[in-house]
Amino acid sequence: MKIELYNLFINILLKLQKNNLINPEINIKKYLRIERTRNPQHGDFACNIAMILAKQVKKNPRELATLITSKFSTDDFISKVEIAGPGFINIFLTKQTYYNIVDEILTEKDNYGRSQIGAGQSVLIEFVSANPTGPLHVGHGRGAAYGAALADLLTYVGYKVHKEYYVNDAGRQMNILATSVWLRYLELCGEEVVFPVNAYQGDYIWDIAADLHRQYNSGFQHQTDIIFKDIPPDEPKGGDKELHIDALIQRCKQLLTNEQYQIIFAKTLEVILTNIRQDLIQFGVNYDEWFHESQLTQNDWVTKAIEQLKLQQHTYEKDGALWFCSTKFGDEKDRVLIRENGEFTYFASDIAYHLNKLERGFDHLINIWGADHHGYTARVKAAMMALGTKAEKLSVLLVQFAVLYRGKERLPMSTRSGEFITLRELREEVGGDATRFFYIQRKSEQHLNFDLELAKSQSNENPVYYIQYAHARISSVIRQLKDRNITWDYNPKLLENLTNSHEQALMVTLSNYPEVVEQAANNYEPHLLTYYLRQLAQDFHTYYDAHKILVDDDNLRNARLSLIISCQQILKNALTLINVNAPKVM
Repeated sequence: MKIELYNLFINILLKLQKNNLINPEINIKKYLRIERTRNPQHGDFACNIAMILAKQVKKNPRELATLITSKFSTDDFISKVEIAGPGFINIFLTKQTYYNIVDEILTEKDNYGRSQIGAGQSVLIEFVSANPTGPLHVGHGRGAAYGAALADLLTYVGYKVHKEYYVNDAGRQMNILATSVWLRYLELCGEEVVFPVNAYQGDYIWDIAADLHRQYNSGFQHQTDIIFKDIPPDEPKGGDKELHIDALIQRCKQLLTNEQYQIIFAKTLEVILTNIRQDLIQFGVNYDEWFHESQLTQNDWVTKAIEQLKLQQHTYEKDGALWFCSTKFGDEKDRVLIRENGEFTYFASDIAYHLNKLERGFDHLINIWGADHHGYTARVKAAMMALGTKAEKLSVLLVQFAVLYRGKERLPMSTRSGEFITLRELREEVGGDATRFFYIQRKSEQHLNFDLELAKSQSNENPVYYIQYAHARISSVIRQLKDRNITWDYNPKLLENLTNSHEQALMVTLSNYPEVVEQAANNYEPHLLTYYLRQLAQDFHTYYDAHKILVDDDNLRNARLSLIISCQQILKNALTLINVNAPKVM
């Protein structure tokens, strides 16, 4: 109803502008806000547009409010319009309006709440994109749940959505990973290795090394004294321990042939990436494309991006390196594109990737990054502008990592050390529904403490259980119809029997669903759906506990059945939208 009222106000204000009663140059859409009232005595909705525009149109707020309300007509939609206080416009809807909502839900069913506000627009959403250096842990899971929910939400309102995972299969971290596997492989060959502190430590490294050893026996073996000869010391308590692991990477590449190194590298990437794919699929997250960073170099996209920046005179050379003039576009400092040793930086690859996205013709790009990447936003937007695109075409949405607790114990999440709870372990213990719901129940940029014990509990304190129980409870009522030899005869006219306060409150909440969906989509905030579901479940449980549904009166029984079945439909629609099941039995 909020959407319909908004459009009604817009039409009235545009007519007033056309008649020069309001300055035609005023952007009324910028100022128009319609909100639900907290007190039903003040109507269903309120608008303060008269107070906002009064100064610009040089009228008293109440005088302007009177002018606006004079254009309203009362019908089946609006029962009356009042001016309150200094100039608030309060709108009262008819009871028939809410009866019509129930009828629309029961008619449209799964399609109720869908819209076409994004029709004709394409969006690329890149999310998770965790380095393939180990299994996904519970920190990655929040980005996965948020990205998938947002993609489904935008699709629901008409956007053409392309979901993409950016595979960082090039660069230093992958070389550290491959070297870590090789060192564990050497231990399986009988070599004594002092494993580097800065290498990857998890059991999964042993598993990959064991596969290599079974397949190639000692084919990649070299003696430890040769490997570690003249390697800088590993200094975990001070000094530059990165020198140690970097030197081992170089030694690994020197001792192995290029073919041997690529076998280890490719095997490691394949095992971990396959694991990540399976985890995401089992978590209900599917992608349209897995874009590999290595494609950028193989297809000269990095060189192409840099040449384009050079052509636009947005680069310069300094200290043997090539720099991007990102400060010209609002970044805090300029950024290196090519190091003095001739290697591309990670940022150069990022620019090439975004150029690739732009040339694929998407109307809008959405990057979902961990909050620890917040410093990258300005430089990437600077690159977008340097490439000739408006910065607004890219939205960078930050996701705080979730912190997992078992009781009062905080659980570790360090991929490098190997001490972490995987997403798979969390999903298997808590269940996919609770995991997805808990991940998206707060704004993505807010910290999230994931209460594992609460997520597993079957109590009203667990929001997932509470919401799903509402859906199952309605299914139980429907099953009772057959047991009692009763049929549900739907007749829209019988909805007039829904007159008590709990029924009215439930219908108001049902009417909110389309506007919640639209707001969640426009603001990239799927957590609003979890708020809405909790409110709807609460209103239903309150109604169900206070009133008997299967009463003797046929008309009242059918009306109440129509109401709770429409409620079940919206519970199902919203739960499906966030990829949570709507069980019929619990």
